[in-house]
Amino acid sequence: MGAFGEVLLAQPQTYMNRSGYAVRCLVERHGFAPAELLVVFDDVHLPLGRLRLRRAGSPGGHRGMESILENLQTDEVPRLRLGVAGEGGEPEGGDELVDHVLAPFTPEERAAVDEIIARAADACEAWLAEGVDAAMNAFNR
Repeated sequence: MGAFGEVLLAQPQTYMNRSGYAVRCLVERHGFAPAELLVVFDDVHLPLGRLRLRRAGSPGGHRGMESILENLQTDEVPRLRLGVAGEGGEPEGGDELVDHVLAPFTPEERAAVDEIIARAADACEAWLAEGVDAAMNAFNR
């Protein structure tokens, strides 16, 4: 129990593109509505350091989010995307995408990564305390 009441933090132990099953089990076990969740994930379609909070919507090409929406049978799932595209921009796909996602951050990127993690934590707290609209206004650019 903290300042926000009871909060459950979960990290699926499945492959990313199968995380929907884990989320569905969590929702069913604890009786959450999908709109009560906040899914936080990295996104190569956003520049490194950018946050984007949304109330609902499409998976935007993210296989993990696609799995979650499919398993919950709704797109009404709040999500916080953390941009991880490198200086070269968004990877093309295929091997380039896999290599980018699995590569460690460079020393030059590390400061931006540390900052986005801190800002993402603040965005999660704002979402809990003030709701999705206020958090979107504060953290989306």
